[in-house]
Amino acid sequence: MQTGTFQKLSGHVEVDETFIGGKARNMDKSVLKNRVKQFATPHTGRNQNIGKVAVMGLLERHGEIRTMVVESTKRKALRREINNHVEPGAMVYTDTLRSYNDLNYDYIHGVINHAEKYVDGNVHVNGVENFLSLLKRTIKGTYVSVEPFHLFRYLDEQSFRFNNRKGNDSDRFLKAAQNITGKRVTYKELTGKEPAGYETSH
Repeated sequence: MQTGTFQKLSGHVEVDETFIGGKARNMDKSVLKNRVKQFATPHTGRNQNIGKVAVMGLLERHGEIRTMVVESTKRKALRREINNHVEPGAMVYTDTLRSYNDLNYDYIHGVINHAEKYVDGNVHVNGVENFLSLLKRTIKGTYVSVEPFHLFRYLDEQSFRFNNRKGNDSDRFLKAAQNITGKRVTYKELTGKEPAGYETSH
C-alpha cells in the first residue's frame, strides 16, 4: 500500500502533526521507566509525549493525504517533509506551532489560532486533523497495540484507504494486490528476530 511519487502536493495544503503511543498511566512501571530513559532529553523532560512517536500529515484539499513518521516536531524535521512533498508557492495552512513560523518564505502561509477559532474563512486544518483523529481511533480500536517500528506501515494503509476512498473494497483490493509482485516482508523484518530453528536449519 506504499505509494511513491515525485509529484508534489499543490494548491491548498493542510499540515498538522500528532503523537501516537500508549498513555503513561496505562504502562507498567518498568516499561515507563525504560521509555523515559530512552526518549527523555533536557528539552522534553517528562512530558506527556514521552515514548510516543511523532506523525505528520499533509492533505491536499480535494486530493490526497500523505503521512509519515518524523523524528520530532521541531522546525528542521517538519520543514524537511513540507519541502519534500509540497510545491513551492502553494497555499499551506497550519496551526500556531512555532516550527511553522518561516513557511512564508517559500509558501503562502495561512495560520489558524485554535485558542480563538477553528475556521477563519479558508484558513483551517480541519481536514488533516480529522484524518489524524480517525487514524488514532483506528489504531486504538482495531489494532489495539502497534510497535513503533511498524507504525509507518499502518500510516501507509490508512493513507491508501483515504486516497482510494472513491472506490469500493473490491477496487482497493485489486489495486493493492497489483503492487504485491516482487515485494515481501520477511519474518525477521516483521518481528525483529530470526524464526525458531533458523540457525540450525540454514
